[in-house]
Amino acid sequence: MRKYGSLILFLLVTLGGGSLIGFFVRPGEWYAALEKPWFNPPDWVFGPVWSVLYAMIAAAGWLVWRRDPTSPAMRVWIVQLILNFAWTPIFFGAHMIGLALIIIVALLVAIAAFIALARERDPVAALLFMPYALWVGYASALTAAILVLNR
Repeated sequence: MRKYGSLILFLLVTLGGGSLIGFFVRPGEWYAALEKPWFNPPDWVFGPVWSVLYAMIAAAGWLVWRRDPTSPAMRVWIVQLILNFAWTPIFFGAHMIGLALIIIVALLVAIAAFIALARERDPVAALLFMPYALWVGYASALTAAILVLNR
């Protein structure tokens, strides 16, 4: 059981942190008024997708942390989580679409770096980040499109 206590902590930090940010920083009327591209999904998709992704992010971080808590992969995991948590308040809270685009592209780079660093020592952790990379790639395109459409 002790072994899995740290997994619960990783889940609380990622899933709990992401949920709290989503609860306190709502899209609101500003986002509703933005022009959006044809590939913008319905709003209800984001909650379930992010919940699953946050669980996978937590599991990947936990796997890497158990192997070596000071590894480069673990440091990159922390950086990606900071960037991830920064995007919502910048985009939805501050309405700074350009800065949000920079943050999400940096996030995508951090995700790719984590996958590359974790791949050899913990291929499961790297694999857990693949859907996250795909979703953030999609979200990057969506953010860029929203920026262009709302200049």
